[in-house]
Amino acid sequence: MICSQCGNNVPEGAAWCARCGAQVSAPAVAGPAGGPAGGPAQAGGPAQGGWSSPASAGGGPAWAPPAPAAPAFSLDLARLTRVDRIVGAATLVFVISLFLPWFTSSADGFSGSVDGLWHGYMYIGLILALAVLAYLVMRAGFKEMPFQLPLDHEQALLAATALIFVLTVISFVFKPSGDGVVSIGWGFGAFIGLAAAIAAAAPLGLPFLRSRAGR
Repeated sequence: MICSQCGNNVPEGAAWCARCGAQVSAPAVAGPAGGPAGGPAQAGGPAQGGWSSPASAGGGPAWAPPAPAAPAFSLDLARLTRVDRIVGAATLVFVISLFLPWFTSSADGFSGSVDGLWHGYMYIGLILALAVLAYLVMRAGFKEMPFQLPLDHEQALLAATALIFVLTVISFVFKPSGDGVVSIGWGFGAFIGLAAAIAAAAPLGLPFLRSRAGR
């Protein structure tokens, strides 16, 4: 016999499915008086000492469909577009530049430098850049993203890289102020960071500006 609940093969004469615990409709066996044979199983449950599932005791089958498997992660850069790769490479360079000397100082033969995080708001740029990199890695690793962004793909990248660019320009222009004794200048990290921020925002920002200007 076949269980109507889960499709399991049930031995002939069994009153309950061993897999899901559902009651199996079996042909009635005539008793000595011509009626159905009596027995513990006729009382609406399995015979004493038989198997009983907790769900069947509550009136429902124990079987449930398996939960859908989570999407598998397999890194494949071919899933990224050319623009995605440019944005990812430039953003990675930008993150590295933040830990290089951005501003230098010199006074009486002594010199020093500070990195791109000297302006506290550049931590926002760092967090945004790391988020862009993580998003692109996930996009390259999953055939279907495990979450949905409020913006589409290009809009999300444009918003993040544009904000990074604005913060970088502000940080580049407003270098620390010196006095008559201390001389302040830019370090090479500032130029690398500015170039990387431009390279990350340009592939999506320029087409966006052209489309706005053409309206």
